[in-house]
Amino acid sequence: MQNVCKRSNSAIFSRDRASNLIPGDQDPLQQNFTETLPTEMSVRIFSELDVKSLCRASLTCRHWNDIIEGSDQLWRSHCLTVLAICRREVDGDRLVGCSWKVTLVRNYRKGCVKRRWLNGRYSNIRSADDIPPNSMCPLDVETWGEILEAELDR
Repeated sequence: MQNVCKRSNSAIFSRDRASNLIPGDQDPLQQNFTETLPTEMSVRIFSELDVKSLCRASLTCRHWNDIIEGSDQLWRSHCLTVLAICRREVDGDRLVGCSWKVTLVRNYRKGCVKRRWLNGRYSNIRSADDIPPNSMCPLDVETWGEILEAELDR
């Protein structure tokens, strides 16, 4: 009797192929690409992801996490986009010897807060009570100076 599958021929192919495997072998269709490719190629693939996707991918499995967390190159380009907002903070972290990922995480939120202030999002705030919760973080004196100048120009 012949197996008839209403889904697709690929499901039958996968089932037939899996049944012919030697015990202990993994079906090539089910194999993790990071285990078959050189690490450099996996890093190249991961480098196409944005920060949010990269963080999600690092949660997929231990092997992906090891590659993503262990590659400073993956975080560098994302960190350089934050550099435009918080140059002093990024340069300071790099001088201290922080990894690109640590630098990115430490300065991303500062960059968001600074950008909101400079774009006038908080221009209508008259007291500390008016500041939305979870919207502030410590900023350096020079950043506050830039924010004050922007507010005075408005």
